[in-house]
Amino acid sequence: MSDMFHIPRSRPAAEKLWRVPWLLLAVVALLSAVGATTLYSVAGGQTQPWAETHVIRFLLAAALVLCMAMVPMRVWSSIAYPAYAIALVLLVLVPFFGLQALGARRWLNLGGLVVQPSELMKVGLVLALARYYQMVPQRELSWPSRVAVPVLLIAVPMFFVLRQPDLGTATLFCGLGLALMFLSGVSWLYFAAGGIGLAAALPLVWEHLHDYQRRRVEIFLDPDKDPLGSGYHITQSKIALGSGGIGGKGFMQGTQSQLDFLPEKQTDFIFTMFSEEWGFAGALGLLALYALLLSMLLAMALRAKSPFGRLVIAGSAVTIFLYIFINVAMVTGLVPVVGVSLPFVSYGGTALMTLMVGLGLAMSADVHRHEELPQAPGQFESFFKSRLRSGLARWGDKPLDRLRRR
Repeated sequence: MSDMFHIPRSRPAAEKLWRVPWLLLAVVALLSAVGATTLYSVAGGQTQPWAETHVIRFLLAAALVLCMAMVPMRVWSSIAYPAYAIALVLLVLVPFFGLQALGARRWLNLGGLVVQPSELMKVGLVLALARYYQMVPQRELSWPSRVAVPVLLIAVPMFFVLRQPDLGTATLFCGLGLALMFLSGVSWLYFAAGGIGLAAALPLVWEHLHDYQRRRVEIFLDPDKDPLGSGYHITQSKIALGSGGIGGKGFMQGTQSQLDFLPEKQTDFIFTMFSEEWGFAGALGLLALYALLLSMLLAMALRAKSPFGRLVIAGSAVTIFLYIFINVAMVTGLVPVVGVSLPFVSYGGTALMTLMVGLGLAMSADVHRHEELPQAPGQFESFFKSRLRSGLARWGDKPLDRLRRR
């Protein structure tokens, strides 16, 4: 049987295609199909203006993902810092040359191509942090001088994003960066001290928030203060979620969405739209698909050999998780409305491309998981695995051993 599936060493491209995690790509395609179907419903049974464009964008992005999966990890490692620097330069240019919409300046027109630099920075940040921790010896991870560098890499883009202003993306930067620092093995004492410092600084943070951001927090705490103004979005979202019941109202039968009571239903509030039509059962099914996707990325990270590969995969998983968590918590009233889309389901070109590029990097790390990269002494067994092991200890070591042998 093993001879039947033997891949000749003279065909490296065929071997790489064999190693591509096709099931992962199939799950993402299924999520995108859910998005296209929901966008078709949003438009009242029309493929335009959202569903058809969404499908085309996904197909183009999927082709890009497969191309990225064929690229060796040493290439991504070599361009990590330049990618971060380019994204940072674009962020710096936004206040001067950016396009303004809905009261914020977040986009750049690059020769007819409109891009959101903050989305590009999510990929650049993951690559830069992964490259940095590839080269830092394990014993030095918690040295203050070693901790200062990644903190700076996270804080600088956060500063420029907050100036746009874009609190949701700044939150994603912070969560993504801190998660990668933790998985790399930085002492938990830094995170405890940071949490205490943040709690103490909350009054100062509140004073420096924009008026509309403070208003969002106030409405989050009490939507009834302005039910027809700032509280309208979350009030209508809760009504739509509750009216869906267990089984939903049926495809294209959602009253809140079809009668245009629900705002931004093709982007930020698409989970509400989906839940009204398919109910609590449908919402659980969608979240189960996301859980499957994240568990597959976790398995890929566990079997990666280099810290760079592990953190690149972890970065993709954390980014997707933060998108899901913030979006679902936002539309259910658990956190203030900050404008974060639902991965692979919401309409939006830049966000979809960013997530797919992250998946392309993760798939490249998995396809080339045996590739050796330059690294610091004592860094081969990253603390990443030990921290994931602590969460999976009740499952025993046998599943992890099988993953390692693959």
